Amino acid sequence: MTFPEQLRSWLAGNWPGWEWLAYFITAIVSIGIILVFVLVMVIVFIWYERRLLGRFQIRLGPNRLGPEGIFQPVAEAVKVLLKEDIVPAKGDKVLHWLAPVIVFAPVLMIFAVVPFSKGAILADLNVGIVYVVAISSVSAVGIYTAGWASNNKYALISALRTVAQLVSYELPVVLAILSIVLLAGSLSLTKIVAAQNIPFLVIQPIGFIVFFLGMLAEMNRSPFDLLEADSEIVAGYHIEYSGMKFAMFYLGEYGHSLAYSCIITTLFLGGWQGPLLPPIIWFIVKVIAVFSVIVWIRSTLPRLRVDQLMAFAWKGLLPMAIINLFITAAEIMWLPETMRWIMIVLNFVFAGVLILVWSKLFALGGGRVAF
Repeated sequence: MTFPEQLRSWLAGNWPGWEWLAYFITAIVSIGIILVFVLVMVIVFIWYERRLLGRFQIRLGPNRLGPEGIFQPVAEAVKVLLKEDIVPAKGDKVLHWLAPVIVFAPVLMIFAVVPFSKGAILADLNVGIVYVVAISSVSAVGIYTAGWASNNKYALISALRTVAQLVSYELPVVLAILSIVLLAGSLSLTKIVAAQNIPFLVIQPIGFIVFFLGMLAEMNRSPFDLLEADSEIVAGYHIEYSGMKFAMFYLGEYGHSLAYSCIITTLFLGGWQGPLLPPIIWFIVKVIAVFSVIVWIRSTLPRLRVDQLMAFAWKGLLPMAIINLFITAAEIMWLPETMRWIMIVLNFVFAGVLILVWSKLFALGGGRVAF
């Protein structure tokens, strides 16, 4: 029984005849838990990323405000809230206000189906991963709305390019998820975690690589962040935003980083499972480890060009994801579940061969962009 079900049963038992109120209070408490968790973790992630980038770049990072600079994100949040909210004179004021909400709200909704521990889940849907894919796609609507409502041709061009990026990388990501669904035999995130006696990262190296790189593009994280970079198209689709509205986009980006780190932990790293430590601690440790790799990549790799970005999705990740799906289906059909070690060896061999062959067959292009 999940936490909301336990709370609702307890409230209904103590207040007979007021079952509707038990449902209402349970919903409010669940929303409050998600909101507090996301906001606290986003603040921690902002601080942690800057400190970690400092280490990678052989400097200290923020260290003035509070112990080890822990209050720096709080100070910046206050600064952003105090800034003036400016709306373009000829922009669509309603859509200009609505776009940041559309970008940030799906992040909160994803956490409703994330299993933090056994029973520590707000809604254990039997199609949980389908729900995650569907909800995460809504952010593209908010991004396009932001570009359109700004009445700025550069913001609109950047929004269109961002939507094209999101759609392109959504396909290999979904195909990588299908490989995990075949292994687990369920769309429920709780059952996917329970099926991982061996983490699926070990069984599905190609699936993990495709999913992880696709998620980086979905999150607009480096090296796929050129569409909102300072050096590219006047800093992207949110150039006309300031104050709290800009902060919503900022929260949305880090919220997506947190959400996708949780999904990667759930699908490939065994979720909350681990020895000795409490399950929730294992889950958080794995989430932070995934985010650390994301920061590591940001501090190491340069940005791709936009033509390289799209070619990498269509010529690189998508064919690899399709081949991996067929290989996984064949292994499940012909190999018994007790012989997973053979699947592990085969998949690592296939991963090495595919990466080597694909790197030789397809080039992302160099020099100037030709139109």
